[in-house]
Amino acid sequence: MGLDADVVEVQKMANDFARKEMYPNMAKWDKEEHFPVDVMRRAGELGFGAIYCKEDYGGCGLSRLHAAVIYEQLAIGCVSTAAYMSIHNMAAWMLDTWGSEALREKHIPPLATFEHLASYCLTEPNSDNYGFNMAMEGLNGGRVNIASCSLGAAQQCLDLAIAHLKVRKQFGKRLADFQWNQFKLAEMATKLHTSRLIVRDATHHLDAHSIHAPSLCAMAKLHATENCSQVVNQALQMFGGYGFLKDYPLQQYLRDIRVHEILEGTNEIMRLMIGRDLLSNETYGSM
Repeated sequence: MGLDADVVEVQKMANDFARKEMYPNMAKWDKEEHFPVDVMRRAGELGFGAIYCKEDYGGCGLSRLHAAVIYEQLAIGCVSTAAYMSIHNMAAWMLDTWGSEALREKHIPPLATFEHLASYCLTEPNSDNYGFNMAMEGLNGGRVNIASCSLGAAQQCLDLAIAHLKVRKQFGKRLADFQWNQFKLAEMATKLHTSRLIVRDATHHLDAHSIHAPSLCAMAKLHATENCSQVVNQALQMFGGYGFLKDYPLQQYLRDIRVHEILEGTNEIMRLMIGRDLLSNETYGSM
């Protein structure tokens, strides 16, 4: 699925930021259990704090495809930080969408710059159902966001594995020359590409307010988080014992990506949602 020039421009900007501001620091942040608010505020200067909020109070007004591309690139730099930023954006969008004018005017500007940090709470006993419905709609986008973070982790680990196989030698030849490793690379690339396609398809349905959006967002989250986790795990395996050492980033990507199968609704719930939709919806073939 090709990207328009404006999306490619945003993609490059996010990639540059991730590689300069995040990737060199991600191991240190992990070791020190540091939450990099300063770096997120620099990301806010690029508009990454309210990516798909309306523009009148500081949002960027971009599409869900723009957002997915941004999160994928940011996750290359640090998966856990990118995942938080995606959750922040989801909560900001919910406030921007359903908040009163006074609330939007008060909260969206500082959220857009990461001066204020957003999260959400889904439990409110004995309340009406309106908040639940809003949360579910917000989570549709949140699932695509988290899936996008999985894409970034998988892409980076695939790239690292390819570079490693080209230089590491066993039995007198490069690991890249072993057919088994070539087969594994093919499987990894295919899992990554199909995951990226389903994520980007879900973004279009989200922006179009399609009736299929909830199921497609669940499919994107289910497929991308599980397949990208497999890609990262296989990349670590290709490094052998080195992959498990903290001197190498593979183990951190693997630890950070695992929670994506739990965040924004577990993958068991994604399966339940998709199955129920298939049984109740006769228009699945028109997606």
